[in-house]
Amino acid sequence: MQELDQIGEKVRRAFEAKNSARDAALATSRELIRHCALAIRATHRAEYEEASSLLTRAREIAALMKEHVAGYPDLYYTGYVQDALKELSEAHIVHGLIVSGTIPDPDTLGVDYAAYLNGLGEAAGELRRYILDVIRHDNPEKGEQVLASMEDIYSLLVTMDFPDALTGGLRRTTDMVRGVLERTRGDLTLTARQGKLEKTLRQFEEKLKT
Repeated sequence: MQELDQIGEKVRRAFEAKNSARDAALATSRELIRHCALAIRATHRAEYEEASSLLTRAREIAALMKEHVAGYPDLYYTGYVQDALKELSEAHIVHGLIVSGTIPDPDTLGVDYAAYLNGLGEAAGELRRYILDVIRHDNPEKGEQVLASMEDIYSLLVTMDFPDALTGGLRRTTDMVRGVLERTRGDLTLTARQGKLEKTLRQFEEKLKT
């Protein structure tokens, strides 16, 4: 039947276009995640200019990814697109809190709120890593500042009491943040006690010498 052939051809063209958009978005999402990982690594290494450059490029890639799926809302809300936007949020949050103590707005990043909140939670893990590094380099004061940011993040996340279908599984992320926060607080407390003990021992040794 001619009508059926025409319908079949129309459907085939539509699927081909959508599949091309999916493939392009998937490839772009992988590139976006790679740039975000590199930006986080550069931030940890105090290579802040390099991190800033990578983040600029990451935003450009994110815009391209969203352009690929602009005509397909169901593709936009697939796991790989939202995961990539979550990584974009995480990389910017980590960089902002470590470098300037500020945090980017999701609307400025062009990221959906669920992806942003989950990125905020994932950033807590990277902040713990940073705190352990500054402890190792005898700078616990900076660690205390970043710990305060982690506590603020957790305080916000626990207020988002909505179904996981809306928040993208935020409850699980929030539970992870709570565990990371407790361990990090314990590490800083132990470091502070050790510092006081070492100071007391030095003072005692100095008295013995006099």
